[in-house]
Amino acid sequence: MKSLLLLPVIIAISTAALAEPTCSAPKDKWMKQADFKHAIETQGYKVKTLKVTNGCYEVYGLDKNGKRVELSFDPVSGAPAK
Repeated sequence: MKSLLLLPVIIAISTAALAEPTCSAPKDKWMKQADFKHAIETQGYKVKTLKVTNGCYEVYGLDKNGKRVELSFDPVSGAPAK
């Protein structure tokens, strides 16, 4: 019975994991992290953490309104990752 109750939770977690963006460009084509961070900050974001997840630059920080954000970007173009 307990396993049946956990099934919706397991499905929700797996669906969320599949929805994360993935980037596949070779690292030698990537924008330097410092250059990317500077570019995103000029758009009004305050970057608290910048890391690589699924081949994308992932930004944790604040938008220009002070709201928390977690965004993924293509490391080559700097465009939002899909």
